Amino acid sequence: MSHPYEPFLQEILIDSTTLQARICELGQQISADYAGKQNVLLICVLKGGIMFLSDLVRHIEVPHSIEFLSISSYGDGVRESSGRVRIDMDLRQDIAGKHVIIIEDIIDSGHTMNYILSLLATRHPASLRICTLLSKPSRRQVEIKLDYLGFEIPDKFVFGYGLDLDEVFRNLPFIGVCKPNMRFGP
Repeated sequence: MSHPYEPFLQEILIDSTTLQARICELGQQISADYAGKQNVLLICVLKGGIMFLSDLVRHIEVPHSIEFLSISSYGDGVRESSGRVRIDMDLRQDIAGKHVIIIEDIIDSGHTMNYILSLLATRHPASLRICTLLSKPSRRQVEIKLDYLGFEIPDKFVFGYGLDLDEVFRNLPFIGVCKPNMRFGP
């Protein structure tokens, strides 16, 4: 049976079993690092981080709450960020005094995450850390300290497991590499 994503898929970069095993390890690491701490808050960067967050929280054993932040970075092309960032949906709670972990799907150039870190730091959290599923260090323009990292990946356009290909295929259980110059839709 053919799947709608198959014409776009060059290769599966990270399969479902490997993803879930690493997410379990990240949850255990976060649980150990935050054992005994109060006011742990996970801030998921939408939309891409939602699948990662939903699986990750199943492995975090310390009490924590969840919040969402939606940020848009935009530039000259659909898949290229210029570093210009805008808040589409801000947090609904005060983070002062809380141990904040930003949950992100992928860190590429670093501009968006740098903006998020700067924004949240002004709100006086007790601590501020980053947990990202994917990182493309070869594309980094702004140096970002990653506290929890799922996988370093090469400079390829990826989709699946929360990451979209023109707003579709976020539901795939794996991370796939898109064939060059492929788009979904018109």
